[in-house]
Amino acid sequence: MAGEDARIALVVAVAENDVIGWQGGLAWHQSSDLKFFRKVTMNKPLIMGRKTFESIGKPLDGRDNIVVTRNTSFQAPGILIAANLEDALVLAREKARARGADEISVIGGAQIYELTLPVADRIYLSEIHYSPDGDTFFPRINKAQWREISRERHAAGAKDAADYSFVVLERIR
Repeated sequence: MAGEDARIALVVAVAENDVIGWQGGLAWHQSSDLKFFRKVTMNKPLIMGRKTFESIGKPLDGRDNIVVTRNTSFQAPGILIAANLEDALVLAREKARARGADEISVIGGAQIYELTLPVADRIYLSEIHYSPDGDTFFPRINKAQWREISRERHAAGAKDAADYSFVVLERIR
């Protein structure tokens, strides 16, 4: 299942109050989640919005970085530009086919998640057991459309802000 058949997977860390960001960055530091993120996105095409790319500050290695932006003059070394989500998905499917990847990772921000949620097949959800201040939120998931296929609860490590759970959801077809 590569290329045309590649699954669309949202990869997101969400606090108990649905917060995903604060002032252009993350609302917490969760080292364990960053390692999980790297594991589930490596060797796959990534789709992200411009603000998410700018908050990361550089292309993520080992992955095709596709940035969705309406800013026609935006460019950065090591990234591919798409004018809209539809173009980004076409490009991501080409890159998935070239890599032999079975999945396209959508990594934010809120607007990209909202646009992609209706067509997503899977969600890699890091539930952060914490309710921080935030100004960016993950869209509500219609739980009737998703089934939980795995859940691992973890205590906060030395470099984590809070306890967390790694959850994988699949769309009910």
